[in-house]
Amino acid sequence: MAFVYLLPLLLHLLHPFPTVSAVGVNYGTLGNNLPSPKTVAQLLQSTIIDKVKIYDTNPQILQAFSNSGIDVIVAVENNHVANISATKSAAEDWFSARIAPFIPATSIVAIAVGNEYLATGDDSMDPNALIQAMQNLHEVLSSRGLDRKIKISTPHSMAVLAASFPPSAATFAATLMPPMTSILTFLADTGSPFMVNAYPYFAYRDNPATVPLKYALLGNASGVRDPKGYVYTNMLDAQIDAIRSAIASLGFEGRQIRIMVSESGWPSEDEPGETAASPDNAKTYNTRLINKAQSNKGTPMKPNDKIDIFLFALFNENKKPGGASERNFGLFNGDGSKVYDVDLSCEFCSGSKMEFGFGPGSKMVQRGPSVWCVAKPHADEKLVQGVLDFCCGPGGVDCREVYENGACFGPNKVHAHASYAMNAYYQMHGRNYWNCDFKGSGLVTFSDPSYGTCKYSQQ
Repeated sequence: MAFVYLLPLLLHLLHPFPTVSAVGVNYGTLGNNLPSPKTVAQLLQSTIIDKVKIYDTNPQILQAFSNSGIDVIVAVENNHVANISATKSAAEDWFSARIAPFIPATSIVAIAVGNEYLATGDDSMDPNALIQAMQNLHEVLSSRGLDRKIKISTPHSMAVLAASFPPSAATFAATLMPPMTSILTFLADTGSPFMVNAYPYFAYRDNPATVPLKYALLGNASGVRDPKGYVYTNMLDAQIDAIRSAIASLGFEGRQIRIMVSESGWPSEDEPGETAASPDNAKTYNTRLINKAQSNKGTPMKPNDKIDIFLFALFNENKKPGGASERNFGLFNGDGSKVYDVDLSCEFCSGSKMEFGFGPGSKMVQRGPSVWCVAKPHADEKLVQGVLDFCCGPGGVDCREVYENGACFGPNKVHAHASYAMNAYYQMHGRNYWNCDFKGSGLVTFSDPSYGTCKYSQQ
């Protein structure tokens, strides 16, 4: 369950504006009244969202998001984990059938192996199978040279902790410490994030007498104090830092494992009597969640470590099992109408603020023929330097503008120079998507990256 990422992120490499963080969203499909994947992909392109997480490898979705500039996280369903764990060839077969046909046109950046696998309560789900499945898929990626582009992880619920408060004293449940140690070793070795599904809503719903509603809704000016001196003004930060402490307790504090909130949200409706689940509270929580994701701020324990956040969820899903809240976490109803108004508009997508919606009266943004190619902001610098050398050498691009005294020399950053060269190469070769791949370091954008006297060409 989650949402959070953004296309203008790359602009901080090209313009002297403050860095803007991004927003991702979880896109579930357990409904019989949802818009087509193609409609969803087209409309999300005009929003602040530039990452989408899905719960399978739906081919219609993967095809719809091709050449969209939106990164996709796919998933191995829990009931497929055991098969993929059996042999590397089984993992190879899964990847060849489910993922390989869609890359590089679709920018798949991670595979989530299972979902809350260690907290299902199902004894048939062997933790060792989860770890082996992750390792097998990583070997498949490595053999194809894709292990730096596509990361392997697994989302956890907060139930993997023995206790979450105080955050500084949190540890993993005793029974999960051996498998969690193996998972953390894998994540540290592969540079992959620790994914956690964090829901202050459920903590409040289950303990309304002890959890202040404002604190759960990400706003409590008075704060909650941890014994080690950390002050928490919202529960989500406390949950994230509890995960940090649990990771550190197993000896991984110095391994730089980044935390990703793979799901977080607030329902607009729950069972009768659950008054906290309302459109107003959902709007408050998700608006603050988006602001948090874009703030580039960390948590009290790690204030400089930005957290990637995925909002749950894009749609209410009327066929989802479980309680009423499970079907009512969406920003939108199945018919495309807004459940409540949260601003997803993008000021930079075409030089003006755009309105976003699926339902009647909403604007379908036509981006037109203008399209450019730039370097992904987080692409490896050595790879980007190699792309720059290729474009300005064998690639035949006239790179005088990025040389000293050229109009595009400043900022003197390899990503900025490479973006100019990559775009020139892309335009020269007919703007085919494969001419903006550059080993996964390129990104097609509908926002003109030109600035000042530096003008990016377009055919």
